[in-house]
Amino acid sequence: MEKLLENPRVWRGSSQTDTRVGLTSGYPKLDRCLPGGGWPLQALTEILIGQYGIGELRLLMPALAQLSAEESESYAGEYAEPGWIAWIAPPFQPYAPALQQCGIDLSRMLIVRPKDDSELLWSAEQALSSGTCAAVLLWPDKLDDQASRRLQLAAEKGHSWAIAFRPLNARHQTSAAALRLELQSTGEGTRVHILKSRGGRPTVLNDLF
Repeated sequence: MEKLLENPRVWRGSSQTDTRVGLTSGYPKLDRCLPGGGWPLQALTEILIGQYGIGELRLLMPALAQLSAEESESYAGEYAEPGWIAWIAPPFQPYAPALQQCGIDLSRMLIVRPKDDSELLWSAEQALSSGTCAAVLLWPDKLDDQASRRLQLAAEKGHSWAIAFRPLNARHQTSAAALRLELQSTGEGTRVHILKSRGGRPTVLNDLF
């Protein structure tokens, strides 16, 4: 049993990892629905969207701005400069003035454009496990259960936050992500459906912003 519990793929409800305080999203309504009061750190978050530009980046901006500015504590107890925010295979060119206006420190941004999906996943895994990236955003064409587990383990190893943007048809696929959200644009605003939340329960938040 002890050997089984040592496996990082085994989740224990009473473990310190899962009771830690989350990273505030900047949206109190969302924070109240997330265990730990915010985005799950050292974990994989999946955001499912039908099309780009419906608010998926706006949802992340307050947290990413915080990560790009705050110092991080090393294993030796010393404080280092803020971690990198890595963008892997974004389907667009990030607009620097808009990011800066949201509070993102552009000097902490990295943009990686792999040749194919296998290189994309390898790049994300390396960035997450390196211990130098505060967050890694990725846009994979596909992400099976095994790949999502590798990303989850890499995020835990590197104390990083992985955010994968996926199409809506991935909703019924299995995933090791700690959090899965579905975003939909409505006439009144953006609806956020929490499909899966480790330690929480499914919830629908209408007109979050």
